[in-house]
Amino acid sequence: MKKQSLVIPVAALALATMLSPNHVTAQRPASGYRPDEAPPPGSRYAQRAAAGAESPNKKPSYTRKFDLSGLPHYTPEEQVTGTLRIWGNNYIGDSNLADYWEQGFQKFQPGVKFDYNLPSAAIAIPSLYFDLADIAMDHDPLFYDYLGHVRIKGTEPIGFSAVTGSYNTGGWQTGLVVAVPKANPLSKLTLKQLDGIFGAERFGAWIGTQWHPEFTRGPEQNIRKWGELGLTGQWANQQINPYGPSLVYETAWGFANRVLQHSDKWNEHIRAYGNWKQADGTNYGWMTHMADEMKQDPYSIGIFIYNTDFSPELKVLALAGKEGGPYVEYNMDTQRERTYPLWTEQSLYVSPKPGQKLAPKIREFLRYVLSQEGQNEVQRDGKYLPLTAEVVRENLKKLE
Repeated sequence: MKKQSLVIPVAALALATMLSPNHVTAQRPASGYRPDEAPPPGSRYAQRAAAGAESPNKKPSYTRKFDLSGLPHYTPEEQVTGTLRIWGNNYIGDSNLADYWEQGFQKFQPGVKFDYNLPSAAIAIPSLYFDLADIAMDHDPLFYDYLGHVRIKGTEPIGFSAVTGSYNTGGWQTGLVVAVPKANPLSKLTLKQLDGIFGAERFGAWIGTQWHPEFTRGPEQNIRKWGELGLTGQWANQQINPYGPSLVYETAWGFANRVLQHSDKWNEHIRAYGNWKQADGTNYGWMTHMADEMKQDPYSIGIFIYNTDFSPELKVLALAGKEGGPYVEYNMDTQRERTYPLWTEQSLYVSPKPGQKLAPKIREFLRYVLSQEGQNEVQRDGKYLPLTAEVVRENLKKLE
């Protein structure tokens, strides 16, 4: 125990130094956006050359107002004081949302101050297990996020859904879609069929830090020819060519968790793409590169993060979570309502000690975010989509 008590503070000090706001600003490269997507239009990275100009990220991407009347109003259960340290996802800082939540919460809880450190979701879970943050905003944690937290804290972190991903604003956790060239007669797929196309034989998979052998499946469930999906004529005997993001990207892990039953066993022919810099110095985003090549391959099928400049030469397929349907098209409503099977979200993660309640200031802020007032700030910001009443109810149960 003595060895552990010495190692952790040193590591925490190193991480705190490395991730301090001044250090992050000084060390972050100009290409410091999420590596699995091109810089969002107008982001501080894409706009850095236009220093001093108002970023388009401060303007709403949508102005539609959703009915939030089914959400509870925020009423403080107690008045709290202190500083809330919130680390992780840079996109709430690139937009107005971090400021909106801070100002909105302080109307009810004027004794709380905010300390944001938002360089990237990559630091979210480490900031919790090194006691550098009270709340961390992140997508689904990856295996080593969970493992580090368990080894140091003894438990996995607990997440509360804070927002649903954007419909088409690049960077703001837009929905995952599957697309084919427009000439392909296919219009819909089930998640099981997607597993057959993009997955492979496996002997289990991880959920958090637990191995699940019940997710075993054999090669007989692989789908490798278009005829196996019901296509006839010239399509029947053609090999399906799967395209997708680099398998180290969070996008690939998010797809695998939903479709491949958390497995890391992919189709042996997957063509995976990453962002890279071309000889002329311009950035070639992985989705642009992938779409350009899929346009030339009539037998291709690809995984994308949907955005405003999605190629008109490709078509997005309707998806069904269950065999037989219903098949759901991807749009703003199905993303927000989470009826589209590959909906996305960002969550606020916390690290409570086993058997103990959350600190009052943390609990009150989570209740605020899960309220009409907190979600109204989400739609005021106009990038992420506000939660539905059903999602709020499910998450409030975690606080009971």
